[in-house]
Amino acid sequence: MPSTYHAPSRCPVCGGTVEFTRVNCAGCGTEMTGRFALCRFCALEEKHLRFIETFLRCRGSIKDVERSLGVSYPTVRGMLEASLAALGLDGGGQAPQQPSDVLEQLENGEINAETAIQTLGKGK
Repeated sequence: MPSTYHAPSRCPVCGGTVEFTRVNCAGCGTEMTGRFALCRFCALEEKHLRFIETFLRCRGSIKDVERSLGVSYPTVRGMLEASLAALGLDGGGQAPQQPSDVLEQLENGEINAETAIQTLGKGK
C-alpha cells in the first residue's frame, strides 16, 4: 500500500538534511540501497507545493490565482516570492516587496516571522 505521507526533508531532531538510503518498488518489490538525493520540489513545505500547483493550474495568471485562493494581488505576489525563495530561485533581481505587503502576508499567516524579516531585509 503506497504511503500518503510527504517525505521529510529535515530531521525532526536536529533540523539537518535528511538522506534517503533505501528505496523499494511497490510493483515488484525490488529494493535498492545507496544515497538518494531529494529533488528540489520534494523539500518544499506543503503550503509552497499547494501554491505552485494552483499557480500552474491557473497557467501563471496572478488574477486567476487571486480568484482561486480568495486573496489579494500583493498576497499572491508574496506567496510566489516565498515559493521561489524556498526553491532557491529568488535571486531574479526583482524589486523588493513593499513592507505593507510583507506585513499583510504575515498577518494572514501566509509567511512566518523569519520569512518576513528576510524579505524586509532584502529591501535595504
